[in-house]
Amino acid sequence: MIITCLGHAEFLLELENGMNIVIDPFDASCGYPVHRVKADAVLVSHGHHDHCAVENIDGYTQAITEPGTYTLAPDVTVTAVPAWHDDAQGAKRGRTLLFLIEAEGLRVAHMGDLGHMPSDEQIAALRRPDALMIPVGGYYTIDARTASAAAKAMDARIILPMHYRTKYNADWPIASIDDFLALYAPESCIHQPLLRITTADMMCHKHVVVLDAE
Repeated sequence: MIITCLGHAEFLLELENGMNIVIDPFDASCGYPVHRVKADAVLVSHGHHDHCAVENIDGYTQAITEPGTYTLAPDVTVTAVPAWHDDAQGAKRGRTLLFLIEAEGLRVAHMGDLGHMPSDEQIAALRRPDALMIPVGGYYTIDARTASAAAKAMDARIILPMHYRTKYNADWPIASIDDFLALYAPESCIHQPLLRITTADMMCHKHVVVLDAE
């Protein structure tokens, strides 16, 4: 599996069977360059403009926007778990979905716009992901310390931080990646353009991988 961050909270998963999955595509108002991507399925955690721009995805035959378990192929399943976009049970920003993609013997989780420490039930559903995409910027989502605590509770093997301030969204009231990286030893973190993982090479990767979007 190859995982690429297209910016903000949008990720592309390329599977060995040729299937492509896009998670939480953003629109042009986010400031990031918009990439038209061809995919078989698109996962949308919630209806905010920085997570639901499915019009930028070409060729998909399935869009997952509601809780449940979905079979995309005989060996590819997606579980969508409901959660809150804030720490007030949705009173501020509504709901979001947490996704677990299971393929190639791997468990890959994307936490959408999670706004609270995940519950015991949510942790159990997503436990021990091989790769965990989690928001770290605060304000609209959980902050760096809560994200780190959630990743530890879930026993994530590789953490892929997302939803933080960059040069593209410099006026957003969210923190940069620095607050999150400061919680980890420098030797456990790395910046790279993409992540290629298999069940055989998990021990070869750093614990925190920052996927730098183009």
